[in-house]
Amino acid sequence: MKALLKEGVIVLVPEAEDDPETFAAWREATTDHAFVLHAQPRGGTVLHDLGPREVACREPLNVGYRSPDWRIKLISNFAPTPFELDGRVYASVEGFWQGLKFPAEADRRRIAELYTGTAKRAGEEAVPAKTFEYEGERIVPGTHAHWKLMEHACWAKFSQNDDARSALLATGSRPITHVMRRDSTTIPGAIMSEIWMRIRKRLQQSEG
Repeated sequence: MKALLKEGVIVLVPEAEDDPETFAAWREATTDHAFVLHAQPRGGTVLHDLGPREVACREPLNVGYRSPDWRIKLISNFAPTPFELDGRVYASVEGFWQGLKFPAEADRRRIAELYTGTAKRAGEEAVPAKTFEYEGERIVPGTHAHWKLMEHACWAKFSQNDDARSALLATGSRPITHVMRRDSTTIPGAIMSEIWMRIRKRLQQSEG
């Protein structure tokens, strides 16, 4: 095999003695991989395969329910990932979150059964309030106490739901972001992504 050096590029060209099928199989298996070059003591040069580029370079994963990536869809608060929290069952984190906007337990229970955009739209029906109550505690939306409650719900989701936990752990050590067209005023994307990554670290530690 011949290597041609160009500016910023190494071109590999199979020669007559090379097996074309072996080369084609290698090329297909390593397409979009990242490589690192190591100089050898006697003047040789070796390229080491670091694996898929997105993993090797730790490219961020942006969480949004419309993503085709199965991991992203299940991490999303919109995902139908049932869990129990403080003696109540929720169909999704979004159903929990939007239900907090309603003071009546009946409304919260109704929204607890919802997921995806249906849960979000149900929350838009609530009358805006400066505070809400949860488990006897008065909480101001958009504060640290509000965010800790969201983390409490997300931990319940990922620790109880096998599919959601597998999805989060499958992201490895890649950074997680949550950049939407319109950011939330009560829980910004930067806060939400930090919650997911903290929970991922807890799960990784608990599983050794």
